[in-house]
Amino acid sequence: MNQQVPAVEGTVTARIRAHRTGLQPALGRIADVVLAEPAAVAAMTIADVAAHADCSEATVVRFTKEIGYTGYRQFRFALHEETAQRAGAPAEVYATDIDPADDLSVVIAKIAAADARAAHDTVGMLDTAVLDAVAQHAVTARRILLVGVGASALPAQDLQQKLFRVGLPAVAYLDIHHGLPAAALLRPDDLCIAFSHSGRTAETLDLAVVAARSGALTVAVTEAPRSVLARACDHVLVTAASESEVRSGATASRIAQLTVVDCLFMATVRKLPDLGRDALARTRAAVESRRTE
Repeated sequence: MNQQVPAVEGTVTARIRAHRTGLQPALGRIADVVLAEPAAVAAMTIADVAAHADCSEATVVRFTKEIGYTGYRQFRFALHEETAQRAGAPAEVYATDIDPADDLSVVIAKIAAADARAAHDTVGMLDTAVLDAVAQHAVTARRILLVGVGASALPAQDLQQKLFRVGLPAVAYLDIHHGLPAAALLRPDDLCIAFSHSGRTAETLDLAVVAARSGALTVAVTEAPRSVLARACDHVLVTAASESEVRSGATASRIAQLTVVDCLFMATVRKLPDLGRDALARTRAAVESRRTE
């Protein structure tokens, strides 16, 4: 079981979004100030930020350390670099939310930017040591149980299809009544990967907890490294995608999860003797007859 919040890499705003859930009120106010106007905050002194968030300068320093920086100076420099890289594009492209008054072309630009940023930021936040450890366990696992509910069911199914095509015993469970018995029968040499953007989906958490009790290695793929799911699992692979009220269940969160799926799959395939080529060729040949001319 993961008792500590995993270290999170990536851009400043991606780190803040990953840590936002569970922050104490004062730290949460600072996070909201930064996320609302990152470019403006990059030009502020520590006293300015403290005033905007209605807190002390010491609390601002504590916030910067909470998200992985040595202090305000390093935090401000990183934020300045991030916002400078985005300065060449129209501001609305990088807005988190979609305004009802937006022109359709602006809406499309915002969606494209959010989706691209989700993949980019997720890759930047991946812990390669954790990724490698999970891949190593996947290669030798007797069973690989994958779970996801709602929108998070899609990456679970995608990873099942990928792993199964290279001969690994992966099964995705999207129904809790089917998944719980399977989780109860897992062993220490098995693997359970649970997908949940929020990290608070009850069905996904229940199955991960049962899998952990069975002794299996458990992995959470979530945007919330402080969530109850993340704390219940042995490892956490953090995604980076924000969702708004307008775009609940947005494609960006699934793209972030699918990015992890692709990275995990390739990390696993690299550990197979023939990179999975024989199994891929055989499974491809099996479905080839179902294609039309």
